[in-house]
Amino acid sequence: MRDGRTAAVTTDSRQQRAARRGIPLELVSLLLLLAVWQVLAMLFPSRLFPTPIDVGAHVWTLATTGKLLPDLGKTLTRASIAFVIAMALGTAIGIGLGRSRVADRLFSAWVVVGLNVPAIVIAIVLYIWLGLTEFALILAVVLNKLPLVIATIREGVRSFDPAYDDLGRAFRMPFLRQLRLIAVPQLMPFVLAAARTGLSLIWKIVLVFEVLGSDGGVGFRISVFFQFFDIKGIFAYTTAFILVVFVFEYLILRPLERRVLKWRQPR
Repeated sequence: MRDGRTAAVTTDSRQQRAARRGIPLELVSLLLLLAVWQVLAMLFPSRLFPTPIDVGAHVWTLATTGKLLPDLGKTLTRASIAFVIAMALGTAIGIGLGRSRVADRLFSAWVVVGLNVPAIVIAIVLYIWLGLTEFALILAVVLNKLPLVIATIREGVRSFDPAYDDLGRAFRMPFLRQLRLIAVPQLMPFVLAAARTGLSLIWKIVLVFEVLGSDGGVGFRISVFFQFFDIKGIFAYTTAFILVVFVFEYLILRPLERRVLKWRQPR
């Protein structure tokens, strides 16, 4: 018994040390990327290939004296609204298709079409129909994100272990208790997967749609820099946007994932 406990404690300590080593390794990787960028910029000096130091200084200048912060705010607001709507609708529809074979057979072709229609086509059509409005931009992002969420959640519902449902019925659990203790824990990994892949898609789609037509935002400003061949401005806005994504990933999404999926970790 004591040997078993000792082995368990040793395993836990190894896992904790590995977790602590994860962040420094990721930081080392990021620093290595910056070092490669700096070396290449020094080997091929040009105004079209600024160093990371120059780009960092330009980020500070645009944030303090330019329109970087308002543009980031507009883009993040659009992405957040579209993300919440797409996740809510996609989760509800995905659960319905996963639970009902008739509904799945009836609407599965719609999901396939939605997954394969080019995002640029949806944006252009909605801009023609609704004009270059905020509503058209957000609706285009939602329509592009929605099929991915539906497909992911549907597969998650299909993967449910029926033995847990039998267990809930055997113990005569109320519906809400079965939902909280049985359905939600099994579905959460798929919800988080849909959230992570969806966010990576939404960031890109919002920027592209802002380039096509908007009155501000990161994509709009990058299109302006492109017209003047301002590569330093393009790199500065891209760097600032990536920093925001890193903050969301490491300070919000990953801690939430560890907390929600804590039940899957060995004790």
